[in-house]
Amino acid sequence: MTISTLLCFLAASMALTIAPGPDNIFVMTQGITRGRKPAIVTALGMCSGITVHTTAAAFGISAVFYSSVVAFNVVKFAGAFYLLYLAFKTLQNRSGLRLSHVDDLPLSALFRRGFIMNVLNPKVAMFFLAFLPQFIKPDSPYFPLQMLLLGFIFMVQSVIIFCMIGYFSANIGTYLFAKPTIAKYFDWLTAGVFGSLGIRLVLAER
Repeated sequence: MTISTLLCFLAASMALTIAPGPDNIFVMTQGITRGRKPAIVTALGMCSGITVHTTAAAFGISAVFYSSVVAFNVVKFAGAFYLLYLAFKTLQNRSGLRLSHVDDLPLSALFRRGFIMNVLNPKVAMFFLAFLPQFIKPDSPYFPLQMLLLGFIFMVQSVIIFCMIGYFSANIGTYLFAKPTIAKYFDWLTAGVFGSLGIRLVLAER
C-alpha cells in the first residue's frame, strides 16, 4: 500500500468520524452527563469494538450479514434490546432527575458498555466490509493483513477524535451544573439517547 493511499484513507476516516452520528453524539452525551473520565473510557470501549468488526471483515465473516437476513436481524435486535434496556435502567436509577458526576458505574462497566454497543451493531460490521476494501487492490496477496492495518488506523483516529469530544463536552456539563433547572433533565437526555439509538437500530435495514 502506498503512502498516498494511506493518507487518503486517513482523511476519509477522519471525515466520517467527525461527521455528526450516533456514536459521537453518544460520547458527547456521556461527557456532558458523567464527566471527562467516564466519557473517555466509554469512547475507548466503543473504539475497541472496531477490532472485532475489522477482523470479521478481513476474514469474510461480516459477509454473513449481507447474505443472511436471519443473522443480521439476530444481532440487530440483540443490540437494540441492550440499548433500550440501558434507557430503562437510566430512568429507573435516576435520583430526582438531577445531573451528577458522581457515577455508581465503575469504569470497567462503562468500557464494557461501549464495547458491547459497538459490537452488537451489524450496520458497523457492514460498513467496514464495504469501506475498507475500497483502499485495497482486490488481487493483493496480503488482502486480510491490509484490511487489519486499515482497521487499526481507523481505530486509532477514532480513539483520538472520540476522546477529544468526550474531554471537551465535559466542559458543557460543568457549565450546566451551575444551572439546576436545566441539569435536572439530563437523566432524561441520557435515556433518550439510548432509546433513540435502540429504535434507530430496530429500523435499520441491510
